[in-house]
Amino acid sequence: MLLDIHPDNPQPRNIKTVIDCLKGGGVIIYPTDTIYGLGCDIYNTAAIERICRIKGIDPKRAQFSFVCSDLSHISDFTKSIDTPIFRMLKAALPGPYTFIFNASKQVPKMLKTKKDTVGIRVPDHIICQLIVKELGHPIMSVSLPMDDDIEYYTDPELMHDRFGSLVDIVIDSGIGEVIPSTVIDCTGGYPELIREGAGDASIIG
Repeated sequence: MLLDIHPDNPQPRNIKTVIDCLKGGGVIIYPTDTIYGLGCDIYNTAAIERICRIKGIDPKRAQFSFVCSDLSHISDFTKSIDTPIFRMLKAALPGPYTFIFNASKQVPKMLKTKKDTVGIRVPDHIICQLIVKELGHPIMSVSLPMDDDIEYYTDPELMHDRFGSLVDIVIDSGIGEVIPSTVIDCTGGYPELIREGAGDASIIG
């Protein structure tokens, strides 16, 4: 299904359609403040396995992120965060960043990598925030499989042409961005830049 959701004034009935899909074990393609992503409920094993098949990845080697609506979820799924790092999070989020932390016991076993870490995203995008708030917990997210055809992973109609038979909903909220999030590793107690993307890397000092 290609589902139109307004990027500034999301239609409540369409958000509900997405929530019902996720609760039923569905897989969605959805917009963020950077590139479109593949997402599902973090607690639905079958949906996670579907995403791994779409991406052609081993769950234990995958780099999953949890998309949260705000900072309140972060403490649930990460081990203790030092005050300087928490200040950095408050300054940076919501925004185009992925922060990697040591995973807490509340992270579902299937989503724990061998390094026992978890990526956290709080996108500055109202559709993401509404979906997570209405669902009641984060969604698991990975990037779309990418190739040299930029149009297909920025244009929801082309995403639907390519992935419509593999996912349940492709949300269309307009053309997406081409630059992914900036990735910062916080597992060592101090922030380390892993990938420079859309977010200003100078926040790590």
